[in-house]
Amino acid sequence: MPLPLPPLLVITDRRLAAAPLPDVADRLFAVGVRWLSLRDKDLPAPERLELARALVARARPWGACVTLHGDPALVRAAGADGVHLPADGDPAAARALLGAGALVGQSRHGVGRDSGADAPAGLDYVTLSPIFPSASKPGYGPCLGTEGLRRGARGGVPVLGLGGIDTAEAAASCIAAGAVGVAVMGLAMRDPSALAPLLAAVTPNG
Repeated sequence: MPLPLPPLLVITDRRLAAAPLPDVADRLFAVGVRWLSLRDKDLPAPERLELARALVARARPWGACVTLHGDPALVRAAGADGVHLPADGDPAAARALLGAGALVGQSRHGVGRDSGADAPAGLDYVTLSPIFPSASKPGYGPCLGTEGLRRGARGGVPVLGLGGIDTAEAAASCIAAGAVGVAVMGLAMRDPSALAPLLAAVTPNG
C-alpha cells in the first residue's frame, strides 16, 4: 500500500503530550500531518481500543491515516488503517489478518539484517532508528547517523528515519540519505505546530 503523504509518521506518547491525545491529533492534522500511529502500549486493551477509535474519528475529516503499534487484531477492531509491528513481529500474519489494503510496517534497529534492505516480504515500510540522539529516549543507541541510514535504506522496503529528528535540517538529511520519510514522537507531542518545517522538508517540492 502506498505510504501516506506527506511521508511524516507521528508516533504517540500520551505522557509527553501537551493535551489529551485526541486533542493533540486535531492540532497535528490541522498543521498538515496525515499519518498518526497510536503507540502507548501500556494501556489496558479496552482503553487502548477506545482511544484508537477516537483517533480514527478525528482523522477521518482530514483524510488522515491512523495505524496502531503492536496488535493487528486491535487494528481491525478499531477500524484503523494498519499496524506497526515490533522487530520480532510477524508481517505475514498481520497481512493475512488485515488484507492487502492495510499498511504494515515494522521497527528496525541498526543495519544489515535489521535494515530495510533485508526486511521480510509483506511490509510497506520500516522505521530505522535511532538516527540521531533522542530526548525522548536518552541513551538509546548507538546512533546510526545519516551514513548508517544510507546503508540501511539500500534496496528492500521503504525506510523512515526515526530518532532525534526535530529540525527541518535533520529531516532533509534523512531524505538525502535515501529515506522516503521520517518518524517523530516527542516534538510532535509537545508542540504540534513545530512540525510545519519538518513537513515541508519531507514533501517533494515542499
